[in-house]
Amino acid sequence: MKRTTRSRVRFVVCIKNKGYEASLELCKFYRLVPDQDAERRGYLRVIDESGEDYGYSAERFLSVALPKPVEKALLKAAS
Repeated sequence: MKRTTRSRVRFVVCIKNKGYEASLELCKFYRLVPDQDAERRGYLRVIDESGEDYGYSAERFLSVALPKPVEKALLKAAS
């Protein structure tokens, strides 16, 4: 996952959900939970549809840098 200089990536968008259709929705933003150990192994920890954090293969997501107002709105909606 690439980091941006504009802001710390806090959200990812799902691009592959095969095998995890109940847990991940295509084209949906997911909150990223920082986990360097998982990232070193090629996984990202996200808050999935269950409301819990879970590690998924990083190839299932694209990282996105969002404008602060959008980021704040998504965080508020998720809480």
